[in-house]
Amino acid sequence: MNNLPEISVIVPVYKVEEYLPQCIDSILAQTFTDFELLLVDDGSPDCCGEICEEYAGKDMRIRVFHQANAGLSCARNTGLMNARGRYVTFIDSDDYVSEDYIEYMYNLLKQNNTKMSTCETQVVNIEKETEMETQFVENIEILTKRDLFYKILFAQKSDVSAYSKLYETELFKDIRYPKGVVYEDTATTYKLIEKCDKIATGNKKCYFYCTRPDSISKMKGFNKNELDYIKNTDEMLAYIKEKYPDLKEAVNRFDLYANFRILRLLLFTNPRDKKR
Repeated sequence: MNNLPEISVIVPVYKVEEYLPQCIDSILAQTFTDFELLLVDDGSPDCCGEICEEYAGKDMRIRVFHQANAGLSCARNTGLMNARGRYVTFIDSDDYVSEDYIEYMYNLLKQNNTKMSTCETQVVNIEKETEMETQFVENIEILTKRDLFYKILFAQKSDVSAYSKLYETELFKDIRYPKGVVYEDTATTYKLIEKCDKIATGNKKCYFYCTRPDSISKMKGFNKNELDYIKNTDEMLAYIKEKYPDLKEAVNRFDLYANFRILRLLLFTNPRDKKR
């Protein structure tokens, strides 16, 4: 009898004690229940470690890992090294998900026999009231990797974020998030997509991305981390351009956007460093 969970949910945790309970509660409320929740405490200096342990004492599906602070990539990699599920998904610890987040993407993946599926993201400003959509017309697409790259490059409701996606764990067999950098999903997600013959995409907004002033990836202004964005973007675009030469226009568009993004930050903010 196989007692292993079908899905591993990996949540890197760092300095989010105010938001962590909402994140964990949204995961434990899932309609799909055959999962394990891996909380990776990345040396958080606040009460996050204690919160993780408290939740683990209440639900046997939760496993907690404590490590010295090493960054988001290392926290995700720790989760991957300990994941027992056939499939894996990532959730940031200051975000939350709908109760059918797992079930929605799992059904997309299984019904269409793919190794990867995606849902859409709703941006939530925690300092303002968020206006939600009142109507929803479902649109499911089964895309080739080439077509998904096209949508990503033209920002057509697809991106390279690690979250809002369900992956077959085997895809990570020889792939890990790069250590010591940010924008690590830019350096990684395209490699996972390339391993898939097709990807099931759905437009239901099941992932809620919360913007807050003190977030690493959500902070405003230029800092040295933006250099990782340029480096990782250049590597991704070089690969896509060589492998899919017909996407040259889309690659050039994304390249132009990325450079203008950095230029705008340089022009309108004072350079500063910010360590995690």
